[in-house]
Amino acid sequence: MNLKSLTQPELADILKQLGQPAFRAKQVFTWLHKGVRSYDEMTNLPKALRQTLAEHYPLFVPKVVRKQESQKDGTIKYLWQLSDGNCVETVLMRYRYGNTVCISTEVGCRMGCAFCASTIGGLVRRLEPFEMLDEVLFTQVDSGLPVSHIVLMGIGEPLDNFDNVMRFLELVNSPDGMNISMRHISLSTCGLVPKIDALAEKKLQISLAISLHGPNNELRSKVMPVNKAYPIEELLAACRRYYDATGRRIHFEYAMIDGVNDTPECAKELLGRLKGLGAHVNLIPLNHVEESPLKPSSKEAVARFQKILEDGGVTATVRRTLGGDIDASCGQLRRKFQNTERASSAGR
Repeated sequence: MNLKSLTQPELADILKQLGQPAFRAKQVFTWLHKGVRSYDEMTNLPKALRQTLAEHYPLFVPKVVRKQESQKDGTIKYLWQLSDGNCVETVLMRYRYGNTVCISTEVGCRMGCAFCASTIGGLVRRLEPFEMLDEVLFTQVDSGLPVSHIVLMGIGEPLDNFDNVMRFLELVNSPDGMNISMRHISLSTCGLVPKIDALAEKKLQISLAISLHGPNNELRSKVMPVNKAYPIEELLAACRRYYDATGRRIHFEYAMIDGVNDTPECAKELLGRLKGLGAHVNLIPLNHVEESPLKPSSKEAVARFQKILEDGGVTATVRRTLGGDIDASCGQLRRKFQNTERASSAGR
């Protein structure tokens, strides 16, 4: 058990069993959420308690395997090694309104999207709540930059790790922890319909983003296998239920892929799908992945696509490209590290 995955009341139960007063739970919780590396740093706890906690509940701190900083925009990408040797990526992006951390929720991914490096090799395992929290905490500690916003859009499908992600959201939102507002957290999903309905029941004030990437089932299924399980009609119906339950506007992500989904006809079909949904479309210039034959759309095609949506009454923006010089696209740095490690092992 890692204490950092526990809520304050759960910590209180453990400390009570150790014969500690109730106020110790808040002290321990606060220290853990500051990103301490050792119980010895918890200076307001009795030494005997620190020794007991270290013996029974060791702290695991992620190790920086790679760190790359963009010379263009200051974006920082981390490759963290976890306690079991697996690696995940975290990206720190700087904006006028504050610093955003894009975190991973799984080691690998089983969704199989054709344009994404994260899914090459499949799913290894799901991250625990404390591991997601560590991504935020130690990115903040290492960079020296305060984190105000979180995006669950790195390696993995957040809703495929539903329970652990919900626990992470509760922890990172805690007033005695990082106290990051739910309204400053975005969760991106490829469209797991039952889990979208389960998320709607939570009525959280997070921003939900749907990775759409195609206006119809034929095109979407080519790049996103999940569409075969949950066709676009079922997905959009779930989005309407989510909007009705939460009142939260839904963002739709649309990767612009040259010659695949970027034609005027695709834009008009997408417009018809989203009208009346209060949707916002985020057009994403595709990041090229070496193992994929897919290429990004031209600037002209992106601009034309955006104009058709805007003229039809659907808000559409083009995502600003950050970290292009440091492999900032999901899964690229981890993939390169894995290939280097394999080559090194083969050469021994």
